[in-house]
Amino acid sequence: MFPLGTVLLPGAVLPLQVFEPRYRQLVADCLDGEPEFGVVLIERGSEVGGGDQRMMVGTVARIVQLGELPGGRISLVAVGTRRIRVNAWLPDDPYPLADVDDWRDEDDDLDELEPLVRAAERTVRRLLALSVELGDMSSDAAPEIADDPLLASYHLSALLPAGPSDHAKLLAAPGPRARLELISTFAVEIDEVLRFRLGES
Repeated sequence: MFPLGTVLLPGAVLPLQVFEPRYRQLVADCLDGEPEFGVVLIERGSEVGGGDQRMMVGTVARIVQLGELPGGRISLVAVGTRRIRVNAWLPDDPYPLADVDDWRDEDDDLDELEPLVRAAERTVRRLLALSVELGDMSSDAAPEIADDPLLASYHLSALLPAGPSDHAKLLAAPGPRARLELISTFAVEIDEVLRFRLGES
């Protein structure tokens, strides 16, 4: 397990620079077998040195790119593949370990979610445009959203310019319908904050 100060959602990309010996060992062990590890949000504490309080929901990250950096550091890129629930944390030996189960989304009627997906996509793209205008992010090409409503709910959650706490709630939503509805709820406050920063009333 790799506790971080950020939330990884299924379908999202996670670039990492690994420098702590225990996490270099984690990467080595992953490369000896299945190149996957779990990512959870640190609710309190620090990424470095342990002693943190971790969330009980996370995402499996699959390593897709790896490189060596000076000083023994490792550069890697991983992609979130599926959601997991932590049943129990085990002793950190030699790195954080946990007993986990895959956590499937509720079986919402995906055919009925298309209007919610399109509404959430319009909202997220509008918020991203405001964030670009503020200089919070670069004006890269508009990201593509999956056609599948379940994957789209995760893609839009990852793109929403929100903090780790909101992203954690989106990850823990029971299914795509609840996740898309949460995006709309969070977007109201995010829109107000961004427009205030732009000096709009």
